[in-house]
Amino acid sequence: MNAQPDLLIARLQEGSEVAFNRIYERYHKALHGVIFAIVKNEDVAQEILQDVFIKIWKNANSYDKSSGRFFTWTLNIARNASIDYLRSKNHKNSLKNLSTDNFVDVIVSNENLDDQTDGMFIKQWVEKLEPMCVKIIDIIFFKGFTFKDGAKELDMPSGTLKTRHRRCLNNLREMMIN
Repeated sequence: MNAQPDLLIARLQEGSEVAFNRIYERYHKALHGVIFAIVKNEDVAQEILQDVFIKIWKNANSYDKSSGRFFTWTLNIARNASIDYLRSKNHKNSLKNLSTDNFVDVIVSNENLDDQTDGMFIKQWVEKLEPMCVKIIDIIFFKGFTFKDGAKELDMPSGTLKTRHRRCLNNLREMMIN
């Protein structure tokens, strides 16, 4: 592990499995952390991490030192693979089977909320909203759908969904503040 990073990368680009193993040892924990932070599932994070290192191995020659640090290059591969997973149909289909009951650790913008607001109780507030707001917040906020995909799911135009989402969040904030 004491090899100079540039030499290690050059050896990786020449196809050295020893260099690849050393790079894995150096970066796997950091890349796993980034992946897990995005997908929030250990099994999926491990799977993506394997895919990321396969991409690093196969695409090592596409790394160009003049474009940035090697770690940043690997980090972008991990981030993009994680986001691709979240956008995949398999992931979105699995989310359809989840309900807001599965989410207790929710981060909410505290612009208008007391810092002491506990994320575990947000679900209780959301359930007090009109049914359409519950659906919209569930799909966009809890399940992470894009507005485009959420609009398809709810069978409404994307602009309408954005407007209703904003209104629903404002109603939620008002309820929580008052």
